[in-house]
Amino acid sequence: MMKFDKNDLNGLVGKHLVYTYDNGWNYEIYVKNERTLDYRIHSGLVGNRWVKDQQAYIVRVGSDIYKISWTEPTGTDVSLTVNLGDSLFHGTIFFPRWVMDNPQKTVCFQNDHLAEMARYREAGPAYPTEVIDEFATITFIRDCGRDNDSVIACAASELPANFPDNLR
Repeated sequence: MMKFDKNDLNGLVGKHLVYTYDNGWNYEIYVKNERTLDYRIHSGLVGNRWVKDQQAYIVRVGSDIYKISWTEPTGTDVSLTVNLGDSLFHGTIFFPRWVMDNPQKTVCFQNDHLAEMARYREAGPAYPTEVIDEFATITFIRDCGRDNDSVIACAASELPANFPDNLR
């Protein structure tokens, strides 16, 4: 018998989270609503890339556990498990070969380059896919309400040096 409502996403919608993967990569995500998220990559293979209004599949799989999955215009597939109760993420990222070979091509505000990302994706190569499968620790969390376009509104390189401490 379930002890939670699997259709209730209120515990995640509106949350702004910063997290660090065990490999050292720093990411940030804002769950705008039940279908959309914004994210910003601070470091790692595609550090300083940021995206607004990414369509995603968001489901609740436990009392404080959610799953977020999406396919990017680059052809990259992402699946995140968010465990708010334990401040833990698990992410699996499926990078197409072209992104692994030329990650700098994706380092931009993606929304301004959708046609270009589609051209790169179609040109490939897609395979062999590189799978990054890592745990991450949630280092910052706050509630920003739903559909707040000001949460992620610039590249990571434009943030104050004391981010996210400047938000506390």
